[in-house]
Order: sequence, then structure tokens, then C-alpha cells
Amino acid sequence: MTSLIFVHGTGGREAAYAATFQQIERVLAARRKGVSLYPCLWGDALGASLNAGGTSIPDYEASAGGQPIAAEPDGILLWEALYKDPLHEIRLLGLRPLQGQRTVPGRQTAAQEVQSRVANLPGDAALVSKLDELEIGAVFVSACEWVAGKESKSFGLLLTTVARPLEGDYAAIARAIVAAARLLCKDQLLYPPLLWNEQLRDEAVDAIAQSLTQNETSRGVITDWVTQWLKSAGTNAIKRRRGAIMDDTYPFAGDILLYQARGQKIRDFIRAQVENEQVKPPVVLMAHSLGGIACVDLLIEQDLREKVACLITVGSQAPFFYEIGALQQLAYGEPLPKHFPKKWLNVYDLRDFLSYVGDRPGLFPGKMTDVLVDNKQPFPEAHGAYWANVQTWDAIEKVLP
Repeated sequence: MTSLIFVHGTGGREAAYAATFQQIERVLAARRKGVSLYPCLWGDALGASLNAGGTSIPDYEASAGGQPIAAEPDGILLWEALYKDPLHEIRLLGLRPLQGQRTVPGRQTAAQEVQSRVANLPGDAALVSKLDELEIGAVFVSACEWVAGKESKSFGLLLTTVARPLEGDYAAIARAIVAAARLLCKDQLLYPPLLWNEQLRDEAVDAIAQSLTQNETSRGVITDWVTQWLKSAGTNAIKRRRGAIMDDTYPFAGDILLYQARGQKIRDFIRAQVENEQVKPPVVLMAHSLGGIACVDLLIEQDLREKVACLITVGSQAPFFYEIGALQQLAYGEPLPKHFPKKWLNVYDLRDFLSYVGDRPGLFPGKMTDVLVDNKQPFPEAHGAYWANVQTWDAIEKVLP
């Protein structure tokens, strides 16, 4: 009878592990009744913990119990959104009520004024000189095209909603152009200081806004429409509960750091499970995430051929660790030892950015089998969704002794 040991990954603790273990039990009962499933819950005993009660975390006591500390100012929240989507604010402004754009002889409509002034930005020599000084001049024209070009439906919608006074709209357009320039710089491997310096970023916004308003200062203006959205949509209500956030996240990052510093205890724990007399060969080690790294290191370090017939890694970073020279028991360029299991299945999902492949030249060609599955979940949910995926179990069932 095959023995299957399930080794959890980073951040695994009793409650979540128990739920996953039950899920695996149900699948095995339906698909492979002859398999004995054994736990390997190392996280509670050996995983990362806040040994001093979170003393190193600012405001931990004030925020861990669900009591929020100060909310972020609207400007910071808005930039957080713009860094991800430069058209975010423009798109919001396009959701305002439509405005009449009735023409008056000798005077531009609000929409015509905005369109004209944005189109003239690349021709403003003083502005271009300032942006060159700030090291984003090379991408300025492309950023303008991104925000207000013919293909920008968001800008087109904004034009249908503009009404004087226009300072808020000009400020939003300036922010969008700078946000677009940031992303274009990154795409082109350019790293101007304003990527991380908010004063230089705001200088760029000021320069563009002053060109649009014809030297009126408007960088700080956030329209009431956008401010209201920040509040009503809940963005402004997202309180910075650092302690509570750390409670949820430190086991994930902490376990990785702890394993790299003192991984031997975790490997010894897994080995003890394998060598337990209740676990009869052939043994299959099925490991998720960091558990896969620990099992690979263990099977390199120890000759467990008498019991372990197969290794299954799911959503694992082991190939990546090998490539960067971070495996504790095998330096890059060294081959797997002869006692390493001949069967190694590695399951990965392209949406799981913590899963890697190894059956490639320069890694472990011919020593493992990579199987692609689609968990149909975004990251990070994709990282934990393998066990509910039939494709995962189809692949696992094929290698079980």
C-alpha cells in the first residue's frame, strides 16, 4: 500500500493545513482508495513566530487587534492607484455627468480647450527642458499619447464631462502623464530618481500642470468627484492596520527566511515522518511551495531510497532556488545525487508566480517531469488552488505507485 506524506508550504499552520488535508483525503478516497495519507505539519512547531510578541513592528499593539491607525491621505491613495493604472483618475472623471459643450463664437468650449492644451504639451520647450532635467523627457511624448492619444477612450470620455473651472482636470491629466512616464521608464529599463522620490515626481506634475493651466499652480487639486469616490468606494476606508496585516503575512515571508537560516530542523522533521514505522514503503512525498524546497534538500542530503519512491512538488520554488544557487544542499551546476528519487513530478500554474519548472537545460533535464495545470484563479489564490483542480490529481494519480 502506498504511503503519501503531505508536506505543507510557507505560512502553513494547523487550521489551514487541516482543511487542505481533509480536501486531499476526500480526493484520494474517491480516486485511489489504496493510498494511506499521512500529515507533515511542521509550521506550528518550527515555522516563524513573533517570539517577542511583535515588539519589532511599529504600532503593533495598537493595530493588531483590529484598531486602525491613521488612514492614508487622499493624495497617497490616489498615487497608489495611478502607479498601477495611469488612467485611473482620468477614467473616474469620465464617469461624471455629461456636460454641454455648446460653442460660443470666439471662445473654445471646455473640451476644446483641454484637448488643445494637451496636444500642445510636447511643443512647450520650457516644459520639455524641465522633464529632460527630471530624466523623463525621453518618454514624455509616448506618455502623452498613452493618456490623451486617439486610442485613449478614457480621455475621450473625460472630454464629454469637463466644465470650467478646469484646474482639477488639468491636475489629473498631469498626474496621469507622469504615472504613464514612470511605467514607460520601467519598461525601457530607465530608472530616473522620480520613480522613488515624491518631490521630483511632484515637480514633474507641477511643470505639466502649469503648462496646461498656463502657469497657474494646480498640482495639488484633486476634484471633488475623485475625492468622493475615494471615500465612497472604500479606498480611503482601508486603514493601515499594520499589526493585523503582519499577523496574516509574517508566517509566509517568515517561514522562507527561517528555512534559509535554520532549515535543518524542518528537514529533520520531515525525515522523522518518513522514517516513522507506521509509514510503509513505497512512500510518496507530496510537497507544496516551500515544502518542496525542503523535501528536495532533504532527498539530496539523505539517502532515503529504501522508503521514498517518488517526489511530487506542487507550486514549488525548488528549481528557481537551484538556478540562483539558493538550495542549501546543492550548489548550482552540481548534479542530483544518485540516491535522489527517479520519479519527480512538478506541478505548476502560469498564474502562480511562486511555481517554477525544472525540466530544462541548465536545471534538471530528464530528472523531473513538469506538468502545467490551470487553476483558473488569479495570483495569489492560484498558489493554493491546486488541490481543487482535477488536472493536478490526474497528474498525481499517474505517478502514484
